[in-house]
Amino acid sequence: MHQPTPEMQACIDECLRCYQVCLGMSTNHCLKLGGDHASPDHIQLMLACAETCRASAQVMIIGSRHHKHLCAECADICEDCANECERIGDMDDCVQACRRCAESCRKMAA
Repeated sequence: MHQPTPEMQACIDECLRCYQVCLGMSTNHCLKLGGDHASPDHIQLMLACAETCRASAQVMIIGSRHHKHLCAECADICEDCANECERIGDMDDCVQACRRCAESCRKMAA
């Protein structure tokens, strides 16, 4: 069985946390608030972020050497999502989760 390094396990944890926050906030926070929070582009970005985080965690868990490529993309999407959520406002949990995940994924992609 593949045993992730402590750094990889930390990234897996950040990815799964970001997945949960983005998916939960997009459906339980943004859609209820409406306006810019519920715009198709914003919801699409949050869902793409959540799914990329989930996929990145899965690829690391299974020990695939391809995790570096996926983590690099995950970091970019998380940064975009954090910036957009910060711009819209009232989404501090998402901004923080995305920024932590982006930082961790950048380390895994290096």
